[in-house]
Amino acid sequence: MTMTNGEDDKDNAHNLTYENETQLNRTVTIPLAEYDKLKEEQHYITDPNMIAIVDKIGELIRALRKNIRMKV
Repeated sequence: MTMTNGEDDKDNAHNLTYENETQLNRTVTIPLAEYDKLKEEQHYITDPNMIAIVDKIGELIRALRKNIRMKV
């Protein structure tokens, strides 16, 4: 059984719809001041869970330093 030209065109058009989904370029426009603020914030830890982990590491280091005896 061979496909008619109309069915070929229908299948081709259907396949092209999937190609268009992957080729969409999505961009967001934000003011330059907001961009600068976001760039600056990337240098800091702002996640509360990460801050808690860093604080806990600091506590553990201080506790270890109390128990370290260095030879003089």
